Amino acid sequence: MNAELVFVGTELLLGEILNTNAQYLSQQLSLLGVDVYHQQVVGDNAARLRAVLTQALGRADLVIACGGLGPTDDDITREVAAEVAGRALKLDEGLLRGLEAWFATRGRKMTENNRRQCMVPEGAKVLPNDRGTAPGLIIPAPGGKEIVLLPGPPGELQPMFARHVVPYLTARNGGRPMRLVTRTLRFVGIGESALADGLKDLLAGQTDPTIAPYAKTAEVHLRLATRAADQAEGLARIAPVEAEIRARFGRFLYGTDDEDLAAAVGRLLADRGLTLATAESCTGGLVAKRITDVAGSSAYFRMGFVTYASEAKERFLGVPADLIAAHGVVSEPVALAMAQGALERAGADVAVAITGVAGPGGGTPETPVGTVCFGLAARGGAEDGRGAGALPGGAWTERLWLHGDREGVRERAAVHALAMVRRYLTGQLG
Repeated sequence: MNAELVFVGTELLLGEILNTNAQYLSQQLSLLGVDVYHQQVVGDNAARLRAVLTQALGRADLVIACGGLGPTDDDITREVAAEVAGRALKLDEGLLRGLEAWFATRGRKMTENNRRQCMVPEGAKVLPNDRGTAPGLIIPAPGGKEIVLLPGPPGELQPMFARHVVPYLTARNGGRPMRLVTRTLRFVGIGESALADGLKDLLAGQTDPTIAPYAKTAEVHLRLATRAADQAEGLARIAPVEAEIRARFGRFLYGTDDEDLAAAVGRLLADRGLTLATAESCTGGLVAKRITDVAGSSAYFRMGFVTYASEAKERFLGVPADLIAAHGVVSEPVALAMAQGALERAGADVAVAITGVAGPGGGTPETPVGTVCFGLAARGGAEDGRGAGALPGGAWTERLWLHGDREGVRERAAVHALAMVRRYLTGQLG
């Protein structure tokens, strides 16, 4: 089954409200195994809505239209959908009595225009609205297709979809379970084009499961997906493809599904019984924030230093003033001195440091905006309990030019710092 989503409302076209219904319905339909190939937004105009619904019925098994079911003259979805489906509208006396009771229990008088909400296309299934006055509808359309009408407010749409549409779609499929099973592989330290090039044979020949790359800020995610009766069956189908991808690019793979990079680094630190400290300049504590966003990070995170000014680097991290004068504050020697200072002052096992020019000003020909230097210092000697051997102590530096605006540079710098710690913990930093 494939579906098309139609969202009705001039306010959506004007950007006056955020269309959260699109995200919700797409996610829920994917879990049901229903493909969504198109989404459309149309204003409160009968001719344009008629054209949109006609087009949608021409290319989808199921059309779900949201909004425009209210009592006012610009609420036209019910009437236009009935016309497109070739169904006459008739007053549903049961709905009318229920709506009158709804107003009466609230001490309000029902106006005449509310009767429009009780008009039902012939042969349509009524979907009760437990949160409002506009019922939903499932309208049969030519060719065995259907139009589902849902109210626009998310507080009404979501419970109606969950309680009434989901069971209906499951029953329509003969009661067979429909489920989209996915597995997300998360990579850092490799670009989308390089990853895709190394997997081009898998991408070109993919059938089931499918493979879709997604570029994130300084990361790349691969989404593997298949349809199955349950999670176990789906993951079993995905497993051989995942194993092949791991064999090719496992050194860049830091986590799966919802585990972000900070959590993955924390897991590695905890496995080895190591502690971490940070020293940040241009990122202003962003690395420390990401680490401490993870529950339980107090077990391995000792301390974070935000030393924005040169004087702060000298005072709190012990960076020599003559080192800054000789190399500049944005330099690999200063980044390393920051890391070594954080390591000693925090009593940590590993420390990572960042100093750079995030912009938009402050750049020079030698250190243009986007220049970021990283330092990592480690005591070494800890084993992870799985026979991986002891890590070496030592010091490492890196210098990068990161693209983007100020926030982009800061975000990419934070990701690279975490990735640098990960590379050290997995024996890849050298």
